[in-house]
Amino acid sequence: MKVIARIHNDFATKFGLPRQAGLAPSLRSKIVFEPEFRIPETLRGIEGFSHLWLIWEFSQSQGWSPTVRPPRLGGNVRMGLFATRSPFRPNPIGLSCVKLEAVEDDGPNGLVLIVSGADLMDGTPIYDIKPYLPGVDAHPEAKGGFVEANPRPLLEVEIAPELAERLDGAQLAALREILAQDPRPAYHDDPDRVYGLSYAGLDIHFTVADGHIFAR
Repeated sequence: MKVIARIHNDFATKFGLPRQAGLAPSLRSKIVFEPEFRIPETLRGIEGFSHLWLIWEFSQSQGWSPTVRPPRLGGNVRMGLFATRSPFRPNPIGLSCVKLEAVEDDGPNGLVLIVSGADLMDGTPIYDIKPYLPGVDAHPEAKGGFVEANPRPLLEVEIAPELAERLDGAQLAALREILAQDPRPAYHDDPDRVYGLSYAGLDIHFTVADGHIFAR
């Protein structure tokens, strides 16, 4: 397996990342190919597709377990590993569907892909990129198992003005989407605890209480 590219965005650490692709559609990322694969012909025709599959590595995953505790179930119920998307797997391989926003010439980096809605942290290695085909990849009749049966309510988000002023429009929109999903571990529910995440080069602190999240 060869790393063909790496993704770059505003998340230097995994805490706070969207738990699934598409949950923060405003989050922009840039895919930069490794020098060996900076060949324009490899991307011929890709602009005709609106979405792409990314096959990548859970680069910070350590070990695996036959059962895991999905956040959707509050982190207190164990399910079989292969019935979840937990990063703790025998082979640390991730699969994400992202929206292709643009193909750009990035100078010495060659052609790069601008995508939105990724759930990969900055620097994550990518093994392959394939087009999403709505005619065969979409299954409207599919069942969502315990995920569908346990929807997570969105939090009401408030961002301090002094923090909002330090972000551009796209960064601020993505941060709102991320915070609304509640980035805390599923089993945490302490209204007095102050949490922190690194985003866009900033140390952001937040509290959660009564369905409301305040970030500063």
